[in-house]
Amino acid sequence: MAKRTIINSHILMGLTVDIDPALLEKYSRPGPRYTSYPTAPYFSEAFGEAAWREEMRTSQALGRDLSLYVHIPFCDTLCYYCGCNMVATRRYERVEPYLQCLSHEIQAVADGVAKDRLVRQLHWGGGTPTYLRPADIERLARWTRDAFTVAADAEVGCEVDPRELTRGHIEALAAAGFNRLSLGVQDLDPRVQQAVNRVQPAALIEKVYGWMREAGFRSINMDLMVGLPHQTLESFTRTLDQILALGPDRLAIFGYAHVPWLKKHQTLIVQSDLPNFETRIALQKLILDRLSQAGYVYIGMDHFARAEDELVVAQRRGTLWRNFQGYTTHRHCDIYAFGVSAISQTDDVYVQNAKKLNDYQRLIGEGRLATERGLRVTRDDKIRRDAITRIMCDLALDKAAFGREWAVDVDAYFGDALNDLGTLEEDGLVLLTAESIRVTELGRIFLRNIAMPFDAYLKAESAQKPRYSRTV
Repeated sequence: MAKRTIINSHILMGLTVDIDPALLEKYSRPGPRYTSYPTAPYFSEAFGEAAWREEMRTSQALGRDLSLYVHIPFCDTLCYYCGCNMVATRRYERVEPYLQCLSHEIQAVADGVAKDRLVRQLHWGGGTPTYLRPADIERLARWTRDAFTVAADAEVGCEVDPRELTRGHIEALAAAGFNRLSLGVQDLDPRVQQAVNRVQPAALIEKVYGWMREAGFRSINMDLMVGLPHQTLESFTRTLDQILALGPDRLAIFGYAHVPWLKKHQTLIVQSDLPNFETRIALQKLILDRLSQAGYVYIGMDHFARAEDELVVAQRRGTLWRNFQGYTTHRHCDIYAFGVSAISQTDDVYVQNAKKLNDYQRLIGEGRLATERGLRVTRDDKIRRDAITRIMCDLALDKAAFGREWAVDVDAYFGDALNDLGTLEEDGLVLLTAESIRVTELGRIFLRNIAMPFDAYLKAESAQKPRYSRTV
């Protein structure tokens, strides 16, 4: 552990590197975000409900702590950029049948879980979880807490849409035990908001943020997005100035992934209105410069946090992890996920619920689990998953320590990957030595590209149509 800490002693430094446009263009290609490895496109319908029930039964003996995820798919309106599994509807009567399905699914899983397995993390995502009325927020939270043993110090977070939100929603979340909120902002420029069908004035964001602080929330994240139609360097500078004046604890600034072949509603965005490549480069540099000046640490993968934040501390200590909720400090947890399209995970298995709302509700209504597809990972998958995670979390891989843990010769096992990384080293993205693989300060912008050489599935499927958004 001491050696890992030394390797990562540079992570609190601000990013001061100049970004070569040619380099960004070279490495801007489709690639996974690695919230899992293997990634979700490789899950198979051959792994179904019976296999998942058996995995839950046999994995009980390990007694691992739990991370719970609940997916609320509903939204009032359709955001044209959205890449999530969501249902845009104004018919609130659709909520009750879905909540009843969640109740049944939560209880069915909890019935097989020992009460001494503690829930260390609970997260609601969407869609828009605050589409639910305050009374339904409290009701769903109560069902979950009645079914599982939630640790007193659990991290309990929820994604929040400021539109249609009331102070009662925030009070309900606080009363239900939530202690972290993530506020969807994206952009504060009126023209950009109109182009993506998400109108929420800056005054509304300030008001909602004030409610959150008044309610005592100890950690507030804000989501922003770059690459949206009509964004300019000047307009996004104004957005950043307004957001930084509020002082969120964390920021996630995602690049817009224009994948209309996967998300048909993205065809509603006029492609010629999207920023050109030069503007996107300028936006990325603006973000890195402004947030570094404001005291935020760039963790990687679009995520920034204050220097004292537990994610930054975990990265410095070499204990940061990555899963379907993004960066986390809860490595040794099984994930039980509920709702349409939700993905669960044990150390050996990934499994995903039905992605269509009608299919999910039909399966639960039949007294079944909603399992649609999954994957049992191999030893090779685990080794490569750990290597990718170490690169994306620790920003380094200690060859000797990794080799001891997995009983492999790193140079021999990852020969092809190291050969590919040689090109990245020539471009200043990694430093390869006999002892380690280290991400450089510049390389932190290209973490997805640095991880991809370790991906055996990606290499095997290289001739297929790209499944992923661009890395930069």
